[in-house]
Amino acid sequence: MTERTLERPSPTPPSAGVRTFDGVLCFGGADWWYHNHGHFDIQMMRRLERRVPVLYVNSIGLRVPRPSEGAMFARRILRKLRSWSRGFRPVGDRLAVLSPVSVPGRLGGVLSRSLLLRQVSRAARRMGIRRPLLWVECLPAAEIAEALRPAAVVYQRTDRLEDFPGADRTRLSDCDRRLKALADVTLFVSRHLYERERSSCRSACLVDHGVDLDLFENAARSGRVPGDVLGIPAPRVGFVGGIDDHTFDSELFDRVARSLPDLSFVIVGACTVSHPWTRLPNVHLLGRRPYAEVPYYMAACDVLLMPWKQNAWIEACNPVKLKEYLAAGKPVVSTPFPVLAEVDGGVLVARDPERFALAIRDALRDPHDPEALRGRVRGASWDSRLETVLRDLAARDVLPDSAPGRR
Repeated sequence: MTERTLERPSPTPPSAGVRTFDGVLCFGGADWWYHNHGHFDIQMMRRLERRVPVLYVNSIGLRVPRPSEGAMFARRILRKLRSWSRGFRPVGDRLAVLSPVSVPGRLGGVLSRSLLLRQVSRAARRMGIRRPLLWVECLPAAEIAEALRPAAVVYQRTDRLEDFPGADRTRLSDCDRRLKALADVTLFVSRHLYERERSSCRSACLVDHGVDLDLFENAARSGRVPGDVLGIPAPRVGFVGGIDDHTFDSELFDRVARSLPDLSFVIVGACTVSHPWTRLPNVHLLGRRPYAEVPYYMAACDVLLMPWKQNAWIEACNPVKLKEYLAAGKPVVSTPFPVLAEVDGGVLVARDPERFALAIRDALRDPHDPEALRGRVRGASWDSRLETVLRDLAARDVLPDSAPGRR
């Protein structure tokens, strides 16, 4: 493939005492090509591109797929191979995605670090990035962070990734400690996690998720119902997002869906679980949909769900879909987790299947004001979240090498 250098402004020499960055190297927690683009890091990169060149490095993986996963093993391998085949791809005027090739497992660790460093350095040079702001969400990036000679480092502590099922907890915990010590600022989106870990960081900042309010509001007002939902009878109860064993409470959902046979359960997102509920006649598994289409699926439902497991992972998380659900103007039924304490209305909370089913009935029966629900997230734009981060960096004399009106 012919190399393409993305256009960027000439670098501005840094002033005394100020560290400027002429681009961003983001080690994302998601794969750009098959994960939802509502993720915090992707939303930030979309906006940082307006200021400096951005290289988004697809997730380099927290675990090695295992044959014991059955059909999912083959799907994960195929998905990663397809991502690798894309290599380096521009996706905007000054935004590109790199899918680095890596060697899985502990035996490939040293080789992978060397290979990753070469691939990222080469891609950064193609984009003219010489003094990068290193933005890390994927923990293994800690092992090459200093070798990239960043102007500054942001560590996005969105989840407790060391608790991810099948991951090397010892290695990832070490990466977490290294990043907290290295980062100019560690970003938390969950107050629960922030309060427990801020003292272990060189510098910590709490920045909540944002939301594309216009995207979700316009979808709701359009009245357009996706074609694959039109034939599903109302009332419709929806869940949008990835369905994984460590987050989604299949046992609870199974009992709820069976107890409400007159309701249609619409599931939009990748499903990695194998459970009897997936074959129930009132459950409709539609699979993944592009981020721009997701709001229309939410708008086509009458109630939206968050049936989370009660575990340490969920306790530490702040799901971005909570704000998206409210932006869609739909009532929400959820199992309890700490972030809900910060939401003033709009969410019915139930811990067990019986109360969860009753809460769905209550949400369907009681009138709700979509504008009041949207009001709870109005002002929580992704642009405002980025400004918070940039102000925090500026307070530490870290500034983007850009000026208004420059491209």
